[in-house]
Amino acid sequence: MTIDSHIPFTLTDWSLVHTERRDGEKGFALWKVQHFGNIRVRMVEYSPGYVADHWCDKGHIVFCVNGEMTTELKDGRKFVLKKGMTYQVGDSSDSHRSSTETGVTLFIVD
Repeated sequence: MTIDSHIPFTLTDWSLVHTERRDGEKGFALWKVQHFGNIRVRMVEYSPGYVADHWCDKGHIVFCVNGEMTTELKDGRKFVLKKGMTYQVGDSSDSHRSSTETGVTLFIVD
């Protein structure tokens, strides 16, 4: 990811950002999205019982704000992300999908 040098200093009040609902295989996700040049920044909440409906090949930096989720890689490995933890994955590096039993809030940059 190349940071666009033309992005001015900006504050985001996430409570004012429009929420998009996206259904998963089970449960749903609530997305708040901001774009800064070629960078997408999101606050995402997965409902309890959420299971992603697709394998993702997009690169991300994911910070767990609250809750816990499991991310499964297509090769079968599974990782648990808990409050205060991050994971990083590059574009087309490791196909992954996420689920949560209890619900989770994430801050994602991609």
